[in-house]
Amino acid sequence: MLPLVRKSSLFFHRDFRQLWTGDSISQVGSAVTVLALPYLAIRGLHASPFQVALLTMFQYLAFLLIGLPAGAWVDRMRHRRVMIVGDLGRAVLLGSIPLAYAFHELSLLQLYVVTFGTSVLTLFFDVAYQSLLPALVDGEQLVDGNAKLEATRNVAQVGGPGLGGVVINVLSAPAAIAVDAVSFLFSALFLARIRKVELKPEPRPDSNLRAEIAEGLRFVFGNRILRAIATTAAISNLCGTIGISLLMVLLADKLHLSAFLCGLVFCAAALGGIVGALATERVVARLGEGPAIWICMIVSTLCWFGALPLYQADWRLAIAITLHGLGWVTLIIFNITQVSFRQRVTPKPLLGRMNATIRFVVWGSMPIGALIGGVLGQTIGVRPAMWIGVTGELLAVLPVLLSPIRGMRELPASLDSDESDAAVAA
Repeated sequence: MLPLVRKSSLFFHRDFRQLWTGDSISQVGSAVTVLALPYLAIRGLHASPFQVALLTMFQYLAFLLIGLPAGAWVDRMRHRRVMIVGDLGRAVLLGSIPLAYAFHELSLLQLYVVTFGTSVLTLFFDVAYQSLLPALVDGEQLVDGNAKLEATRNVAQVGGPGLGGVVINVLSAPAAIAVDAVSFLFSALFLARIRKVELKPEPRPDSNLRAEIAEGLRFVFGNRILRAIATTAAISNLCGTIGISLLMVLLADKLHLSAFLCGLVFCAAALGGIVGALATERVVARLGEGPAIWICMIVSTLCWFGALPLYQADWRLAIAITLHGLGWVTLIIFNITQVSFRQRVTPKPLLGRMNATIRFVVWGSMPIGALIGGVLGQTIGVRPAMWIGVTGELLAVLPVLLSPIRGMRELPASLDSDESDAAVAA
């Protein structure tokens, strides 16, 4: 375990602080929009369950459509510049919603266009973001850096939905979305203050987009551990998004809960994320990296399975919110552990493509899940559709249980060259 002074040193790392602060401010605004956007569609534009699920689908569609080439493109560009452009673009797109609402021109079509546009920019931002962090901090500080970013992101998400509920009740949903647009401007400002000079990566003479995409795919799927982690996360996201795409419909439309009570559900998830981020090092030290991955995945699914029947407009809602938060405690431990492992074992020239390949597989499953959720919610009902999703999540742990991870207390410090020819090529 790293000494306490070493862990605390990131507080004095100027460039990390700029990344940390900018990302945290942006996450506050994004957490507001997570509540405000579907709430606006349901209450302001009278969207059906299928139409609300389409919002979730467009939110992640870019990861499916251009997730793979995005990694190769990002590996050819300066990561910080990609992130700043992504922040400014998202500010403009989200700012168009309150503007259109003020002139009574807002439509579901615009919500879909804006949501997909922000999805594209978020894809590039996230791939560049996970590639920039290893360049800013030492390799042994990655777990600490990821934990700090995850903890403050969830702190922001605790206050975000609550703030969103207040803004919606006092002002309006479009005003809450305007808060998110402004937050991206502040995020870009802090990213611009990072001092570390990034040199534009030198293109390889024999490089071409198709070959670079294939190299990223071989790196991830050529190794049994990375392949199992990616498959588990993809199944979890596919089935989980079936429920997430319909959660606001259940709360706001079927149960007629206020914006404040809807926000409490999202606050519980974020609070659970904070606890999980703070507990990750201790849990991993006690259980080991391998057990932490598969045990946490099982526990999170069981928590959500128990919460679903308790989403009611009475005292049972409090138990459902508690179980919802506990599920996120263990899911965040799973996420931090596997992300830190991936960053640790990936050669720097492949970071962008590795992250993009994982995003393509893991996040690319989410628009498919949202579409399935919308169709099921419209045909068999909202709660039955959510039952199908949470039942499917029980299968997510199988890939890691059937992989070498189940017998490993500690995951390897590097990948076997014979298992990943992409690592050799890099």
